[in-house]
Amino acid sequence: MSRDLRGVLTALSTPFGPEEAIDVPTLRRVVDRSIDAGVDGVVAAGSTGEVGALSSEERLLLIDTVIEHTDGRVPVIAQTGATSTREAVRLSKAAQASGADVLMLITPYYEPLSVAETVAYIKDVAGAVDLPVMLYNIPAVTGVNLDPATVRSLAEDVPNIRYIKDSSANWEQALQLIHHHSDVIGTFIGWDAYLYSALVEGAAGVMAGTANVVPEEIVAVSRLIAGGDLTGARVRWKSLYPVIDALLSVPFIPAVKAGLALQGLPAGAARRPTADLNPEDLARLQHVLSALKQPVG
Repeated sequence: MSRDLRGVLTALSTPFGPEEAIDVPTLRRVVDRSIDAGVDGVVAAGSTGEVGALSSEERLLLIDTVIEHTDGRVPVIAQTGATSTREAVRLSKAAQASGADVLMLITPYYEPLSVAETVAYIKDVAGAVDLPVMLYNIPAVTGVNLDPATVRSLAEDVPNIRYIKDSSANWEQALQLIHHHSDVIGTFIGWDAYLYSALVEGAAGVMAGTANVVPEEIVAVSRLIAGGDLTGARVRWKSLYPVIDALLSVPFIPAVKAGLALQGLPAGAARRPTADLNPEDLARLQHVLSALKQPVG
């Protein structure tokens, strides 16, 4: 990938068929939905893609399918982190061989690790590949927060660590990454409610699971901000935010699946034991999607 990664990245949902196998034809449609809407990249096997419920071989199938179907139209970010260094290296090398543009590394999320152990894992995995690497900071899952000082040290020490997805939901930390460390690392905010704020503050971009459901609307906000039209972006964001809030206020993965279905692209249910949305939450989501308007200007 010759260009820097910027803009809106869709954290792709993983469609399942009736027997919970990956639905490859529908996956291709999910990819096309985001690319046709103008997103700047797609992410395979991330949290919205239910990576924790996938086998290693399913992850590779998912990554390979997304790379093949995207066919260079936008960069593909493959999430290849694992609970062991050995497995993360295996997945990362496989994704690199398949043609991924960037690797995203969640840190081990079962056994509690120290920051020093986490840093060693990141350096070992990043050092095993040649592709740009995006750190994935999601302390609610991993139990370890990659604070801005640690992130900067990693970016300075390891040449191919180029980006971070910050899903800490810590806005002060996000601002520090954006304003104090953009000279060494590009920050993508992974908390969808901060989408507008992050782009206005100068983040490299956003990684949004909600972009499965409303990609055109999110891209419109991003492009208006990039073009300096903050007033127009604010109008669109005000219209869009109720949908983002509705998706984030309920269990997120089934909400995205429900949102896709309501937008005409059924992608199956979340893999069990994750339950479907209850009728009340589904009705609220249907209401805000129906009320979503494209504001003028």
